Amino acid sequence: MQLSTKHLLGIRDLTPQDIQLILTTAGHFKEVLQRPVKKVPTLRDITIVNLFYENSTRTRMSFELAEKRLSADVMNFSASASSVSKGETLLDTVNNILSMKVDMVVMRHSASGAPHFLAKHIPASIVNAGDGINEHPTQALLDAFSIQEKLGSLEGKKIALIGDIMHSRVALSNIYLLKKMGAEVMVAGPPTLIPKYMKESFDVEVEYNLQKALEWCDVANVLRIQLERQNQVLFSSLREYNLAYGVKREVLDKLKKEIVIMHPGPINRGVELDSDVADSKQSIILQQVENGVAVRMAVLYLLAGGNANAN
Repeated sequence: MQLSTKHLLGIRDLTPQDIQLILTTAGHFKEVLQRPVKKVPTLRDITIVNLFYENSTRTRMSFELAEKRLSADVMNFSASASSVSKGETLLDTVNNILSMKVDMVVMRHSASGAPHFLAKHIPASIVNAGDGINEHPTQALLDAFSIQEKLGSLEGKKIALIGDIMHSRVALSNIYLLKKMGAEVMVAGPPTLIPKYMKESFDVEVEYNLQKALEWCDVANVLRIQLERQNQVLFSSLREYNLAYGVKREVLDKLKKEIVIMHPGPINRGVELDSDVADSKQSIILQQVENGVAVRMAVLYLLAGGNANAN
């Protein structure tokens, strides 16, 4: 089996079969990562450039490690230290990189749709590592892989996305993926951080009460408050947000069941998530980071034309 697409621009473009293929292949690569020798020669003749126009630590390191584990040749590009700061256009930058015979571009950009624009203009495969407030497909895939690993499947599971839904590309990709794979989805948070069209446009539950959302769900995926994307005041203070919507130990102790806690990182400790919850046995946050490498290895491998029998 192979992917139905040449690029990974968003979860919206993937079929359920594509998603399952990536998750299954990621399982094979996770086994590879447990071996004493964690490197495989799978992408030895492939050159990948990491094109990051936005700051990133986790995603960039995860992609770079995945590429090196697959034995690809890796080039790192940072917009702040390049000709972009001198006014070079996106297309000129990429064409210059492609003249160096690059096979794949992993791209993060602050403009929604930037990877889609590139995919129309250049022959290399494009992997979207986050575009504006649109999508972050590999984060949704690693979240799904982590849930599947913990609970056995996605179908029929109740997943609550809690926090800054309005500015979160992680939320959008998660909603697309979870709905395609048969999970039930709820978005929860203050009314000012949840777009009014969520219920009608995405067929998800909407809840403004944190306790009710936690009572409903099997998994709480807690999202970061993205102050850098907010150009107006959407809640009174971080302390007030924590009081109303922070996931705390005492809130979880009131539940009649134990739920799984997730967070895409980086965590604002003491705001959306308290430390005693983030570091508890209910949390699979560190597993998400570990699974990110296996999932990104699977994506790169499959886009390079690999089949499901990776070993």
